[in-house]
Amino acid sequence: MSIHFTSSVSLTRGRKIIKLPKEASELLPSRGMVVVNGLVNSIPFTGLLEPDGNGSHWFELDEAFYDKAGLSIDASSPFEVEPTDEWPEPVMPEDILEAFERAGLLFEWNQVTTKAHWEWLRWIRSTSNPATRAKRIDVACSKLHKGDRRPCCFDTSRCTVPELAKSGKLILDK
Repeated sequence: MSIHFTSSVSLTRGRKIIKLPKEASELLPSRGMVVVNGLVNSIPFTGLLEPDGNGSHWFELDEAFYDKAGLSIDASSPFEVEPTDEWPEPVMPEDILEAFERAGLLFEWNQVTTKAHWEWLRWIRSTSNPATRAKRIDVACSKLHKGDRRPCCFDTSRCTVPELAKSGKLILDK
């Protein structure tokens, strides 16, 4: 099912983002992260919609796509998105990959789904405190060793990009 909405590019902390209207976000299959195939100005894209912590979603635009799609800050454009089950494999941050390698957990990591990889990484990265991040990596190693396939007690509807969020909510520049 395609979801149609109009939105404009916003700058937040120097990054170009599209925030979905709440009505469009409510049509998505999850309050957590969702992968979509989309179209804007006749340009196709695949995007990871991150929750904003306020009941909606957003996604970041890279410069090449921003230019190719002819988007501009604060100008409204029509979007079409359709959820997909085809999750792209996340890029593993070095500190996490090294910890999994040291603990001999790469086999276990590769046994969980790509969507679960995103949940683990979102949980680990959702802090800006290096000590908390290190502790979460240790806990992830322990849980994977025990056979857990997903992090426990993690509110997936919160924004987990620490440089763009405060208390799990997307910060929008005014």
